[in-house]
Amino acid sequence: MSDLLTTNANEQIDPDVRFAFILTPAFTILPLAGFIDAVRHSSDEADRSRQVFCHWDVLSHDKEPVCSSSGLSIAPWKTYDEAGEYDYIVVVGGLIDQLDGIHADTFEFLQKQHALGTKLVGLCTGSFAIAKAGLLGGKRAAIHAHHRPEFMAMFPESIPIENELYVSDDGILTCPGGTAAIDLAVEILIERCGRSRGMKGLTALVVDEHRMAHEVGRLPFQDLEECGNWRVEQAIKIMRQKLREPDTTEHLAAMLGSTVRQLNRVFLKHAKATPQEVWRDMRLQHARWRLMNSKRTVTQIAYECGFSDSSHFSRWFKTRFGETPRTYREQRLAKPR
Repeated sequence: MSDLLTTNANEQIDPDVRFAFILTPAFTILPLAGFIDAVRHSSDEADRSRQVFCHWDVLSHDKEPVCSSSGLSIAPWKTYDEAGEYDYIVVVGGLIDQLDGIHADTFEFLQKQHALGTKLVGLCTGSFAIAKAGLLGGKRAAIHAHHRPEFMAMFPESIPIENELYVSDDGILTCPGGTAAIDLAVEILIERCGRSRGMKGLTALVVDEHRMAHEVGRLPFQDLEECGNWRVEQAIKIMRQKLREPDTTEHLAAMLGSTVRQLNRVFLKHAKATPQEVWRDMRLQHARWRLMNSKRTVTQIAYECGFSDSSHFSRWFKTRFGETPRTYREQRLAKPR
């Protein structure tokens, strides 16, 4: 562990909160980085990053480097036998097909810590690891919508929640990953270190505000991914993957082993719209987001969202949102004079 992360030898460390991080095989970098950066900023004055008000370790069964899903590796600095006392054990998940690579000692350690009253935190698919340790039976867990079917199949006794940034249930906190890990970390830090110190890292992390657990957006037509009709659910997933590519309902139906007539019928039943209308609306909503969150031109966005030309895109955009794409962007990005 770097000396930058410790106080001077003659300084007594009495942190407000202690964390231990466990990295599962192929863990995701962003949730770990967001969570631990929020912690380190709250731990010290200015940007010195010493473990003063917060303490953290990275644990494993053998201290061998753990490779992330992006190929970057991190070496833990303590084994479970060397672990101290912690308030939170943070399990950082990653690729689900690597769950079998989690060492048995990890599950045993989580079980012992939970029995001692230590709170467990699951970031990204860390909830899968906690559930595999047998600790989420009958409990709620914040799961990313894309992983909900897998979670339900693997852990039918648990209760997946996909419309919350984080969930706390009987000493186990979970979040679906991404930037939600920052919000969960800040929530914990506010509780343990006070609001001023807990919020300290947001400015440094260029985060506008701390989001509460319920402040999570749903993808357009996400409810159709769980409507109970296999063809509709699969069609929505394919549509999301092919937003950039102009395609036809005929091709979509063929990929699903269906006909256009059959696909239209099930979509009208579940979506009250045809597949073509749903696909177009999905593209328009994505285009609206890109207008506000990128510097791409209207023409570039039109092509990147699957429209044949900018005039065709502009007509449909105005029909859907009441303004042309250019007007929509200019009015919302205009600075007050």
